[in-house]
Amino acid sequence: MALSVDIKKRLGSFCLEISFTAENETLALLGASGCGKSVTLRCIAGILTPDEGKIVLDGVTLFDSAAHIDLPPRKRQMGYLFQQYALFPNMTVRQNIAAAVGDRAKRWAAADEKLRQFRLEDIADKKPRQLSGGQQQRTALARILASEPRCILLDEPFSALDSYLKYQLELELAETLERFPGTVLWVSHDRGEVFRNCRRVCVMDGGRSQPVCTLEELFRYPDTEAAARLSGCKNYADAVPEGTSVRVPDWGVTLACGRAVPEEVRRIGIRAHHVRFAEPGTENAFSCTAARVIEDVFSVIVLLRPEKGAPGAPLLRMELDKEAWAAAEEKTHFTVSVSPRDILLLQ
Repeated sequence: MALSVDIKKRLGSFCLEISFTAENETLALLGASGCGKSVTLRCIAGILTPDEGKIVLDGVTLFDSAAHIDLPPRKRQMGYLFQQYALFPNMTVRQNIAAAVGDRAKRWAAADEKLRQFRLEDIADKKPRQLSGGQQQRTALARILASEPRCILLDEPFSALDSYLKYQLELELAETLERFPGTVLWVSHDRGEVFRNCRRVCVMDGGRSQPVCTLEELFRYPDTEAAARLSGCKNYADAVPEGTSVRVPDWGVTLACGRAVPEEVRRIGIRAHHVRFAEPGTENAFSCTAARVIEDVFSVIVLLRPEKGAPGAPLLRMELDKEAWAAAEEKTHFTVSVSPRDILLLQ
């Protein structure tokens, strides 16, 4: 099974240009708020009509602007989990699930089977307003699977839940998706959520999709600043390629990269936990002053001003565990370094 999407859609001044292929897998659409993730799902589901392009699921064309094909949502066999679940407020849990079953003769038996599968028997006769957020989500998922979809669309499935309930339901959802034989698109802006539940990811930025990559490629070798930011990188600076090094004017340093630096590189990224205490003379070592120290729950964040940095240059963020900071002899002026392999080269 596979889903192929290559579409364009303009909404006012916003232009969506998306192209990706998802196999029999859970593929993440990862991007910041407003980048077009939900619009993409609505186009795939048939709720919105793209201006041009093509959408194909398992060899069946759902949309093709050139061939004038635009299947209605009910014929696309998509299971869409909306952020607010979209349960029918006047129906009970059992009725909500049964409404998704196409075969009337099997409707109630199928609903009862899903009630058991999702442990909803005790609330089968309650209506959505009487349910907790977790119960509503499980009901919505049961309804989706009762419709026997070929593809599941998850639109930030945990955005409406508190952190503890989110953790519990994420485990349950992961178990459910392991048994699903088709394609799942998981929309999120949470890199941790994506890392735990997906193996490949399509980064979206400003309405445009970037090439699908593995999680290792996203977290280890992002090649754009948008991808690096979404993967959790906190430090960025303009850079000038110099063979196998980059010159960073803002920080007043030249950093060895251990590999040829492409001429198109204009920025670098450095993850905060890759900035480490070092002895003078260590490769890529430079002196800094601690401009600010912030204690987090389990770590310490130190904002550094490189000694040879330009006035007004962005501070360099270093994160380390509390024990390492407590053990440091000098907490005002010290030397740090970054391993050549940990410098992200960004176009």
